[in-house]
Amino acid sequence: MKAQVIGGLLAVLAMATACGTAGQSGGGSTGGTAPGSPSAIGTVEQGFKIGLLLPESKTARYEKFDRPYITAGIKALCPKCEVVYNNANQDPNLQQQQVDTMLTNGVKVLILDAVDAKAIAGAVKKATDQGAKVIAYDRLAGGPVDAYTSFDNIQVGKMQGQALLDAVKAGGDPKRGPIVMINGSPTDPNAGDFKKGAHSVLDGQVTIGKEYDTPDWSPDQANTEANGAFTALGAQNVIGVYAANDGMAGGIAKAMQNSGVKPGTPLTGQDAELAGIQRILLGTQTMTIYKPIKPEARNAAEMAIALGTGEDVKGTATVNNGTNDSIPAQIIPPIVVIKQNIDDTVVKDGFWTVKEICTPQVQAACKAAGLE
Repeated sequence: MKAQVIGGLLAVLAMATACGTAGQSGGGSTGGTAPGSPSAIGTVEQGFKIGLLLPESKTARYEKFDRPYITAGIKALCPKCEVVYNNANQDPNLQQQQVDTMLTNGVKVLILDAVDAKAIAGAVKKATDQGAKVIAYDRLAGGPVDAYTSFDNIQVGKMQGQALLDAVKAGGDPKRGPIVMINGSPTDPNAGDFKKGAHSVLDGQVTIGKEYDTPDWSPDQANTEANGAFTALGAQNVIGVYAANDGMAGGIAKAMQNSGVKPGTPLTGQDAELAGIQRILLGTQTMTIYKPIKPEARNAAEMAIALGTGEDVKGTATVNNGTNDSIPAQIIPPIVVIKQNIDDTVVKDGFWTVKEICTPQVQAACKAAGLE
């Protein structure tokens, strides 16, 4: 890889949302010419096919950030490489079929964000048996994975738990009432890490009145779970809610309001979604976790080119997925976002603009927070 090309990658990624991306979302595969299994080693000069498999489109980040950033990064490093894109729409069976189609179309490297990390293991093995390389992206997939890039997910949970504990303590005795924990999907290994990290902070410090694992990270299901918890525990008694991500926090915030939970009761989140940032400004959510996607996407692009051209991948750590105990990994630190640092985090990085955040219904809160 040429130094000047790699050096220009960040600049390209900064413009990625304006870039076109290859392929199409949904179930269809793109760009295959003649079917055939991948050859062992490709070259940057000739180019080769790289498959990008993302898990769903309900979460804003995948289509708005991950897909264009990764595609732009690959094009910067390997202009003749072809990105074959699929989105599984939260269907693990569909994602396995998409892997099969990509292999038939001669994809050499897969960048895989698994819907179900365990269920995809067989497809990962099939890919590696046919000579393709597999990068686990954001979620650590099962099977003989070659490389991994994500965030420190246990640390994410610790940050969420600590923010919730601090907010609860600010209101008095942290055991004066119960909290509710609404975790992410049981098929997502990241959700297990977030949960583990949060429990390491909260256990023994607060009373966990109700706890749920939420299939598919569903905001609607989170809303249902929260309503049930508030009914069982007494809405006025609840002193805090752990929500594993911003999508679910949206459903929970509605349940908190409709059930009569005291205004200002702490609520966590994650992903720095636009609606989550706006709720923080409005005071209906306490915090979120910002996970900078540009460096994660850059790592995936660099790993894909390295693996596709027969180079070794170096990581900041190694991880164990039960099949391979020394997967090279690039791990990125997460960042806590509260009202006071929105400008210095998601706005400064261009993740969201002030114009996007400060819609008419949030304008007064933006002005009060100095976000103008």
